Amino acid sequence: MNKVFLIGNLTRDPELSETQSGVSVCRFGIAVNRRSGSADGERKADFYNVTAWRGLGETVARYAKKGNKVAVLGNIELRTYEDRDGIERTAVDVIAQDVEFLTPRGASEDSGDYSPAPAHTERKKPSLQSFDDDGDIPF
Repeated sequence: MNKVFLIGNLTRDPELSETQSGVSVCRFGIAVNRRSGSADGERKADFYNVTAWRGLGETVARYAKKGNKVAVLGNIELRTYEDRDGIERTAVDVIAQDVEFLTPRGASEDSGDYSPAPAHTERKKPSLQSFDDDGDIPF
């Protein structure tokens, strides 16, 4: 089974293009924080290239931008290519089957940064009204 589930922030704006046959394809990168940091307390992240095809790719290109938090469900694909120096390299790509937008709508429009909502917000307690209790049980 080849499944991957990643939650991270876009490292660049999505790039939408079309294949020669007219199929939409969107490419973007995400940074996924590791659970543990380094010995000096610095947080580490892994970077993934993600490809979303057709309507999913068009939706990502339309609504996501650099810094937005997304959840990606997909599968891993390995590809080999030859670099400029003629050396064969291997790249790891994530082919998205589903992308969920986790940044609240409008949260990053002004600042370009994602600032999550506080984990716990203080809710106002409802005011209680007193009532006359004569002690009799009504049943």
